[in-house]
Amino acid sequence: MTVTILSPSPEHQDRQESLELNGASKKRIASAPREAFPDGVNPVLETSKWALEEIDIVGINESGVASAAEYIHAQMQRESYTPRTWRTHPLHLCPAEPFSWTHPSTRACLDWIFLISSLNFSFWSELEGQRGRYGVEWREGWDSERRVVHTGYWSLVAAVDRALEEGIPITDPAFYASESRCPDTLIQHVFRRAPQSVESIPLLRERIAILRENGAILCERFGGSFYGFVEAFRGRYADRGTALQLVKMVTDAFPSFRDEVSYQGRRVCLWKRAQILVAETWAGFYPLSANEPHPLFPSGAAIHELTMFADYRVPQILHHLRILSYPPSLVKLLRSHTPLAPGSAEELSIRSASIVAVERVRQVILDLVSRAGGDEMSGDRAGDFREDSVSSVLIDFYLWDLAKRAEGFANGVDGVDTVPMLPIHRTRSIWY
Repeated sequence: MTVTILSPSPEHQDRQESLELNGASKKRIASAPREAFPDGVNPVLETSKWALEEIDIVGINESGVASAAEYIHAQMQRESYTPRTWRTHPLHLCPAEPFSWTHPSTRACLDWIFLISSLNFSFWSELEGQRGRYGVEWREGWDSERRVVHTGYWSLVAAVDRALEEGIPITDPAFYASESRCPDTLIQHVFRRAPQSVESIPLLRERIAILRENGAILCERFGGSFYGFVEAFRGRYADRGTALQLVKMVTDAFPSFRDEVSYQGRRVCLWKRAQILVAETWAGFYPLSANEPHPLFPSGAAIHELTMFADYRVPQILHHLRILSYPPSLVKLLRSHTPLAPGSAEELSIRSASIVAVERVRQVILDLVSRAGGDEMSGDRAGDFREDSVSSVLIDFYLWDLAKRAEGFANGVDGVDTVPMLPIHRTRSIWY
């Protein structure tokens, strides 16, 4: 039984081979046939359903799904958790409102989101919960003078924001694609650690290689900006494209977003960073009113076609909420902090199960809304609730935030049946 990372398309083979996917040694990677799926069918969900059943390590607990879905739905309602919540995170760079394609903040925000999504992987620490873990010292947020040490994913965001404040155009693809204008030593400076940290940012060499490759692709084919990529998407689909179509266009153009493995000869698509790139773009530019057209998706994003983003943090909270069930052998591996190899059966089972499980949660929430008569939200926010708030994307956003909050509580999440919180699964990978 073998699981292999899929090879990139031939035109990007040389550059892709420079990325060491497991942080250890390079290896030749095999491919599997690419399946065709109808429009509106997400290969991530379909192939993950198959992998979940075929591997048969992680299970989905339907009673946990039911109780957790009710809890998640109630909390998202109580907290008014909507796509606009993305703009409330103090480190996020947001576009000006009202929206304009010609406003400089539009391009700036698109390039910022693209860079963050390109490097949004592998922030877990060997020193989890300890002062010496990798962190970045910067403002608490764009509007704050208070300086704090940001860790995990937020260390990436803080490092990029700090660089911009220092006058380093780190989000400009033409800049970070150039080894003369943006040498490796400068990138290392951008991600310099806080004085209290003894760790450096993981996989720095791989991050630099991804910056070079993605920047070159944007410069060679899309006018040197993710703005140009979005313009190409709008033109291809005559402003009628969906979020899933944009995801597929990303995975076609950028090998480092092509998060796929071959299991038993079949291609399994995970597409964590490609989907989160599109989801964060969707949320970052979400209009003030759900009745207004989205500037990137004026005919509708169909955001419900996307899945959750299979990383190491959301599976942890899914197990804590009794949505995922693990066999004793896997629990032992997690508690002992045993690394799981990228593409291993255990790792693929966790990720595929998480994708299917969050989709099950979404379906249960839809049933709850249907039984309530659809009257839970009305007026200006009704459209927002029907599609955008009952999506695996927004459920994932909420679960990730919940998992980060639960880190600070000894017993984890209150108000719903849980099991003890297990450590995250440890996989060093460029994919998540």
